[in-house]
Amino acid sequence: MGVEAGAQAAARYRALVVLRIRSRALAVALLPAAVAVILLAGPATGRLTGPGWDAARWALTPVAVLVLLAAAGVALVVARARPAISPTVPITEEAAPDLYRMVRDLADRLDVPAPSAIALTPDCDSWLEDRTHRAHGPPPAEEHDDIAGAGTYPHRRHPVSPVLVIGSPFLWWMRVGELRAVLAPVVAGTGPSAHPDIAAARRFVRGLDAAVAVASGPRRDPVSRAVLAGVGWVARLLLRSCRGHAAEMERGVAAAAAERAQAVDYGLRIVAQEQVGLAYAGWDRLLTRVALPAWRMGRWPSRLDAGVVAALTELSRRDRLAEGFASRLGERPACDLLEEPGAVDEAASLLAARLFHGGPAWPGPDWSPVAWSEYPEEVVDRKWRLDAARLHRVLDALGVRPLTGPTAPATGAPTLARVLDHLTDTTPDSPAVPGDDATPRTDGTTRTDSTTATGLGPATGAGPATGPATGAGPATGPGPAHPTSSSSAADDEEEDLSGTTARSAALAARLSAELSREESPTPHPSPTASDATTADPAALWDDRTLPLFPLQPPRTARDLLADHLTAMVCCAAMDTAGATPGLDWLDGPTLLLDGARTPDLAPKVLALIEDGDATPLRAWLADLGIRPEKPVRLA
Repeated sequence: MGVEAGAQAAARYRALVVLRIRSRALAVALLPAAVAVILLAGPATGRLTGPGWDAARWALTPVAVLVLLAAAGVALVVARARPAISPTVPITEEAAPDLYRMVRDLADRLDVPAPSAIALTPDCDSWLEDRTHRAHGPPPAEEHDDIAGAGTYPHRRHPVSPVLVIGSPFLWWMRVGELRAVLAPVVAGTGPSAHPDIAAARRFVRGLDAAVAVASGPRRDPVSRAVLAGVGWVARLLLRSCRGHAAEMERGVAAAAAERAQAVDYGLRIVAQEQVGLAYAGWDRLLTRVALPAWRMGRWPSRLDAGVVAALTELSRRDRLAEGFASRLGERPACDLLEEPGAVDEAASLLAARLFHGGPAWPGPDWSPVAWSEYPEEVVDRKWRLDAARLHRVLDALGVRPLTGPTAPATGAPTLARVLDHLTDTTPDSPAVPGDDATPRTDGTTRTDSTTATGLGPATGAGPATGPATGAGPATGPGPAHPTSSSSAADDEEEDLSGTTARSAALAARLSAELSREESPTPHPSPTASDATTADPAALWDDRTLPLFPLQPPRTARDLLADHLTAMVCCAAMDTAGATPGLDWLDGPTLLLDGARTPDLAPKVLALIEDGDATPLRAWLADLGIRPEKPVRLA
């Protein structure tokens, strides 16, 4: 308890320093008014008389009034500005009575106030968040005595405990005991948070941060821009003055909470921390390898948290070091503490798509959920055929003629052989720079690129937007917005394609331009008035700020060509060799032949793109019985 008391005393000391900074700012604002009052009261007592004092009174009184008005304006913005809150899925006590009961029991064991509510976030982290500001919405309608501060108004004198935010992957992967051990240090933080000085210091810092955000917002009125610029300058000055002390205060609060939690499930917490790292690795792999391809197609997996369990179970099967983790699955999972785990998982999955990819806040015709059982057909097969169709459209635009010869289909249907023949480099050639006017044809002639003839803009080298085809997320338009950015994008693309053949570079540049045109942003339908009143305020953000946490940078032109060529190979395998699309929980879309994963295709594809050598890929196709000259079905 000595260490805990010392850490909490250090946090309180830093909180008092922050409050002293606030008091000094108030004193500076009141100083001109105090001097003006003294000057105005002086003649009534027979003092401070004469022409000099009269001039001082006339000069200082307007200044004092202006300073008071400015200080009142700054204080009003700081008090009324809405502090930022994390986007979460709220969990009511009716939806998770066992979870609330476990948290209350944990708070009783720690001898701290229980959190006021519980919410889930689609991330592998947990924290306490103060949402007592009146701008965060109305309080709960009914009051629960078991939950500290629930159903009470924020402006009442007794403190309201913060909200406990739990990472949704933890509920599905961890067992009940492990979750309790992981949450113990977090719940213990409600004790220091209830201290009046620490709570007041936090409110002041959050108000300054919110005021800076308000001042940084777009304003068209010149007067409001000037006023908010002054407010922002004052708020930033105060924020810089107390930033270091606020950080030390939070460290002290965390140290005190960790020390208090030592007495609760300490041994189990060591084991649970290993599960935290494992859950983070599985969650990251699931989002980047499995969820991202579906998001790009306008589909969002509706059971991401359940997918974490499948991904980590697969990891435990492959990795000898993780063999012991599979035995944990026989214990009660923490998601059993929820009344409807499926509905909660679906809400968290939709929020994850919005945060990490920029998808719409509500499902729609172009943004629909997909179950894991439907993923191979609805996402993998459709993605490969869409990419293959786009590849052949670009080949048509480049003037590449369909395959001719005795083995070619009479209908001129698209084939893999057409792509292989075009990319095979039969003569030594220097790498092409994207945007060259002369593009080689298969018949030995050349053609001059024409934007009007092909309908495609010049290759800018910009990768595709992270949003789906519905226009979610930022997208790179076909035209440069600034000469400098256009030159930089062209330089980046030239460097990316410097190690490829001439035909590969031209094809990759055209694919990049085509995909950028397809994914140009379109506005999402706005929610109805009834939806807006019941939805989470975090879902009503401006789409221009999304995604908040992009998973990957935009794909390069070389990556796009590799993806499209791989998709074409997979389509040929499905249509000519009986292969099927599959889902690998750790690697994402995969090609299955006779129920087994096919050998690695990436080195053969890269050899064709970089060296123009189709021999390794043709040998790979022959070994698996894939007929490149046969027609394939496109989307």
